[in-house]
Amino acid sequence: MTTSGSGTRMPALFLAHGNPMNAIADNEFTRSLGRLAAELPRPDAIMVVSAHWLTWGTRVLSAETPRTIHDFSGFPEALYAIQYPAPGAPGQAQLVRELLPEAALDDGWGLDHASWLVLRHMWPAADIPTFELSLDLGATPQEHWDLGARLLPLRDRGVLVVGSGNIVHSFAGARWEPDPPAHPWATEFDAWVADALLRGDRESLVHYDSAGTVARLSVPTNDHYLPLLYPAAMRTDADEVTFPHAGIEMASMSMRCVRFG
Repeated sequence: MTTSGSGTRMPALFLAHGNPMNAIADNEFTRSLGRLAAELPRPDAIMVVSAHWLTWGTRVLSAETPRTIHDFSGFPEALYAIQYPAPGAPGQAQLVRELLPEAALDDGWGLDHASWLVLRHMWPAADIPTFELSLDLGATPQEHWDLGARLLPLRDRGVLVVGSGNIVHSFAGARWEPDPPAHPWATEFDAWVADALLRGDRESLVHYDSAGTVARLSVPTNDHYLPLLYPAAMRTDADEVTFPHAGIEMASMSMRCVRFG
């Protein structure tokens, strides 16, 4: 593993997280996270744009020692016992505040499972300073994209930006039996978004509802889709787009992960 170092631009990532049980699973998805971490420069800090921190206005986690939030119910006790005691990154949070003056610092939140579910498979030692950026409930997809574009300088300051959500995220279509086949609409929308990412098609990514019925079924609410727009908006002309993992779980949850750069 290399270090971020002076003059090295960090990649940006979108990571699926899906079912909270992935936190303790050993499967192709979780193994792909470990392989990805081994390929990345070691970040000075990690900022997760979380599908599970929804606020009015944009907030930046500034806690020095973020708590581990178990924001789900009805799962085995093993999930609630998980702690991810990564240090906070108040200095990098302040840098975000300088790039987004309208954002508010917040030391009361922590690391929800959109963060620790994926990070514990990537950096299990929890020794990289980590903080979150919330999703503004009042912002349009275009405004979320614009926020992401303004955060591009973070990549040159050793910060790994991670959007954590799911391109397709439909509980209405979910099937809980082992390895159910994907719904055709979920496969079609996931492929449609992947093609837009490869082409750098901002208009399609922002106006994802232009995909019609498959978009409405795949994105019944856009909280899990919006984190994709932040790293996508930080892509530069020099960045290759690759997919460290792809697939559909539970018939209606895209597990596609995206690396920019």
